[in-house]
Amino acid sequence: MIKDEVKNQLAPMLKNWEIKNPRRVYFEIDKSDLKEVARKLYKDFNMRLSTITGIDNEKNFELIFHFGMDKTGELFNVRVFITDKTNPEIDSLVDLFKASDWVEREIHELLGVNFKGHPNLKHLLLDDDWPKDSYPLRKDYKNE
Repeated sequence: MIKDEVKNQLAPMLKNWEIKNPRRVYFEIDKSDLKEVARKLYKDFNMRLSTITGIDNEKNFELIFHFGMDKTGELFNVRVFITDKTNPEIDSLVDLFKASDWVEREIHELLGVNFKGHPNLKHLLLDDDWPKDSYPLRKDYKNE
């Protein structure tokens, strides 16, 4: 069973593992393990990065990296929490997945998460004259 293989191979990096339903797994890792986990899911299990979700939980930022296995229809959702809200950053996956380019730019622009190593974190959705350090999807955002 693929879930068992993934869990066993990633075991040293897993903080928790939850099977939500037969085709959806959520697991948490440290942000320092993101590149290695993403590389293993892609290279060893032939998964693709579908998208990334960014959430402001007030006390931290939660990023969920959604990996799909097309052959089985299963989704493996990798949860990473960023606790430093004054300087939130995580490694970019753009060198592994070209498709992460725009999603990382969107999360950077709307939540203020810096993706280290991203080649071009310029505006994607907001006007170029949008106020610096003003992130509309943060819980503390004030629309003035």
